[in-house]
Amino acid sequence: MLSNAAFMEQLNKYYAVWQEYNYVYEEWAKAHGLSVNSLLVLCAVHDGREGCTQKKISQRWLIPKQTVNMVFKDFERRGLVWLSPMPEDKRNKAIRFTKAGNEYADSIISELRKAELSAVEKIGIERMKQLNESMALFVGFFSKAGDRENHGTNP
Repeated sequence: MLSNAAFMEQLNKYYAVWQEYNYVYEEWAKAHGLSVNSLLVLCAVHDGREGCTQKKISQRWLIPKQTVNMVFKDFERRGLVWLSPMPEDKRNKAIRFTKAGNEYADSIISELRKAELSAVEKIGIERMKQLNESMALFVGFFSKAGDRENHGTNP
């Protein structure tokens, strides 16, 4: 059986890779004149198309609603998006790209996807599947362990 030190070593490596992962996306976004939050919002609207709201983006990407709102104000000022009240709930606004916003998002997102897919191709599909499966397992086990801690039960 592995010692706690061996587990901690691997956990610390995971933290370092996670931080590097975030850094790479931050630097990519910065090189394209965006913050990482702006990039995530751009991707969310691009991928979500119809029915995309600030609340959904905030929840999905764990970005504070105020930050999402500031990103949209900037995008709106630049003529990239327009917001319209949703018929079923006037408090929420649907976000849509303008023609210029669509062209801008398509160019940024296609370049991002090209870089991501290049990395995936180099990793290989099998290793990518393993990465995804391992991450899903980690999230599941971590979530269950957190639930036990929050509810005062132990295994």
